[in-house]
Amino acid sequence: MKRAMRLLTLLVGLWCFAAFAQQQDEALQDAPTAETAAKALADTRDDPAARQKVQPYNNAPIWRQVNSAQAFSTQLPKFEGGVLIEPRGEDWRQLRNGPMTVWGGWFLVAVLILIALFYLYRGQIRLQEPPTGQLIERFTFVERATHWLNAACFIVLGLTGILMLFGKHLILPITGYTIFSILGILSKTTHNFVGPLFAVTTIAIFLIFVRDNWIRGYDIRWLVRFGGLLSKSSPHVPSGRFNGGEKAFFWLGVVVLGIIVSVAGFVLDFPNFEQTRFTQQTFWWIHVGAALLFLALVFGHIYIGTIGMEGALEAMESGYVDETWAKEHHRYWYDDIRSGKIPARRSDDATAAALPSQLRG
Repeated sequence: MKRAMRLLTLLVGLWCFAAFAQQQDEALQDAPTAETAAKALADTRDDPAARQKVQPYNNAPIWRQVNSAQAFSTQLPKFEGGVLIEPRGEDWRQLRNGPMTVWGGWFLVAVLILIALFYLYRGQIRLQEPPTGQLIERFTFVERATHWLNAACFIVLGLTGILMLFGKHLILPITGYTIFSILGILSKTTHNFVGPLFAVTTIAIFLIFVRDNWIRGYDIRWLVRFGGLLSKSSPHVPSGRFNGGEKAFFWLGVVVLGIIVSVAGFVLDFPNFEQTRFTQQTFWWIHVGAALLFLALVFGHIYIGTIGMEGALEAMESGYVDETWAKEHHRYWYDDIRSGKIPARRSDDATAAALPSQLRG
């Protein structure tokens, strides 16, 4: 009996092995060759349904169509509503996170280093003669208020823009993702709302100061000699109310770059005028490139208006400068005041009365 059971078990095992071997052989015979498999993939390259029959769960045809920038059916066809992915966006992202961030960042660092080296060489530009105590009104209240409002907008836009452009490299490693996410959202929202105010105040700056910023012959001489700022002993090159450097900043920075960053900013700020994503990507390059150049110019403007020149900051704070300051830095403007062509005080009596006694003319 035991022998019979053993024999039966052996026969059943041999039968199962033979059946399994036959099944594998049939599977190998039915399996496609490399050539037929490649042909099947090629034939179903753009047919998602057919691809599922050849290779289930292979969604390559669907994602190929999604990434093709081709418009498909949608209930909201405007503004590229039928295009799920803009393939050129990846090129933009690579350039944004690469050359623009890296080279733009080092450009600003280089500008700050040059300013620091100039300060170490030149120091603060001080008056060569003692102050007389006689004050001349350089900026009216309206001029100063407009300047500071525009400057405040620029500082906010500059800080938020720097955080959005360089924050992933400078802030994220310090704060972590949660805090950086909050800062990023606040920066983007603040940037979007302050931008239009900056554009309006820039127009006001232009209208207020354009009259005294027309280029004269002596401005060219000032620019050629850099105003005499590189020399520690020679007198400054004579100029009008604004010198050649200030006029260059006005036209190149405030007017040209101010217009560029504002117009490009409006294109980015209001994406509901049928701009395509590629259009916004293009204007982003224009906006950021102009903003980096504008920042570099403002770095120099802030330097010369604070620690770089004695009396410059006080002029924009109080509106008044000493006669000695006016004579040494803006000789032609001072001569026009002395000759009576330009009044020494342009504010009305009510505004002047509100000033401290030492600032009244």
